Amino acid sequence: MDLDWLKDFLALAEQKTFSRAADARNVTQPAFSRRIRALEDWIGTPLFVRGAQGAVLTEAGLHLQPQAVEMMRALDRARRETQAIGERDTGALSVAATHALSFTFFPAWIRGLMRVEALGALNLISDSMEACEQMMLGGEVHFLLCHCHARVPMRFEADRFPSVTIGEDVLVPVSAPDEDGQPLWSLPGTRDRPLPHLGYAQASGLGRILAAQISESGELRLEAGFTSRLAATLLTMAREGHGLAWLPRTLAEEDLGRGRLVRAGPARFDIPIEIRLFRSLDCRNHVADTLWGRLEDG
Repeated sequence: MDLDWLKDFLALAEQKTFSRAADARNVTQPAFSRRIRALEDWIGTPLFVRGAQGAVLTEAGLHLQPQAVEMMRALDRARRETQAIGERDTGALSVAATHALSFTFFPAWIRGLMRVEALGALNLISDSMEACEQMMLGGEVHFLLCHCHARVPMRFEADRFPSVTIGEDVLVPVSAPDEDGQPLWSLPGTRDRPLPHLGYAQASGLGRILAAQISESGELRLEAGFTSRLAATLLTMAREGHGLAWLPRTLAEEDLGRGRLVRAGPARFDIPIEIRLFRSLDCRNHVADTLWGRLEDG
């Protein structure tokens, strides 16, 4: 049985037409159809009902779908765990980092460390906060780099996952400018005219921080317009005038400097945040120990 067959099966179950599913899997439609048929032949029963409206899962297909999802997750988890064990033996360093910090903070920070410390092979895994937490809890990576806020508790026990603050940032409300250079959307908004809010998806760590702060504010009048796990996507949407977004200043500063974005409210709506590095005591090697010692010494 070919693993690509399972990936094809899940793509067709989601897209519901052979043409869209084949495009998503980057194969020709005839080749895609042959692989779906091969999976059905291997299992011994039809998984889809083909019709003019597309492909609909049979009862057998509905039974297989959640198991296929879990099998793919289990295989990916096994791959990452095995990779982590191999890296422990070879002295490689694994760091999970949220998307925003992978893009803005991590490159300069690690470059500065490498000027004074030979770190050897380095594996950066960029993902959502939720996915990074799962990697840490599973002992798959040595470190997690993320944003934190004092009022938003982390999901790690301090004695098992010690941490140090290695930087600071601030979430700034931004909007595209109008013809006069003023924000298209300006906080706090009104009940009659709530502001379109470009927000973070539930899996985002910045989303947790922002949601906690908004819930404490009694004056903001927002309506959900668009959500994404990626701060970079929200930056693009804000730049194009689709609403306002709270973005890390480190990510938005170039656009603010060039006038492509402007502040959407006074400084009282800013949200100071920390950049913290968490360490897993379940995933260790000599390189991780050396790096952590240096960081604790400042």
